[in-house]
Amino acid sequence: MTRITTGMALAAGLGTRMRPLTNDRPKALVEVGGKVLLDHALDRFAAAGVDRAVVNIHHFAEKMRAHIEARTGQPDLVISDETGELLETGGGMVKALPLLGEDPVLVSNIDAVWVDRGAPELVRLMEAWDPARMDVLLLLAPMENTLGFDGAGDFFLEPDGRLDWRGDRASAPYAFAGAHIVHPRVFAGETTRRFSLTGIWKRLSTEGRLHGLPMEAFWMHVGDPRARDEAEARLASGMM
Repeated sequence: MTRITTGMALAAGLGTRMRPLTNDRPKALVEVGGKVLLDHALDRFAAAGVDRAVVNIHHFAEKMRAHIEARTGQPDLVISDETGELLETGGGMVKALPLLGEDPVLVSNIDAVWVDRGAPELVRLMEAWDPARMDVLLLLAPMENTLGFDGAGDFFLEPDGRLDWRGDRASAPYAFAGAHIVHPRVFAGETTRRFSLTGIWKRLSTEGRLHGLPMEAFWMHVGDPRARDEAEARLASGMM
């Protein structure tokens, strides 16, 4: 297994779909099951052995700083400050590259919540990582094993693990579950600008360098207040 020691939590979004819960705080500090979304992501990093994590901030930046500075334990945290400009997922990662280094990085959105059933899903992701064959490895949620996701699926999974985008097809069996491993070489030539990681993933898909791993845990996408309430109810029920 390739041990990945650096992570990045993508936490700079405005959280407009989460209003009114985000009227006075960033989405990353909305609580689900007694824990803010950011801490769900950081605790998963710690369980996977990540030593150091970069957190990007933009909305309610001072509240984010205060929470990050008050947090104790692993991983050690570093802030990538995007208060001057919201850069989306791709631009945020490019800006953070000097903090991330040259080795593969474990990346997590902060609106994904799950309870590991056996081996931590992020450890499973590391075990499946093969930099000789892939530049990005996405954690996937089978569509029948999700809550709060309102799309029709994102990917088809080939037998060798390569991913094919749904495109204009009506549905696909897997959704992106909000966590992935990326090699920084995919950002070669990119500048700090506002763009989504999706464009890079689509390019890598055509090159056969975008792979996926289906998760075993039940995945919850916490993107709006209703999804937050449904996730809290499911966590409280113990049906994970």
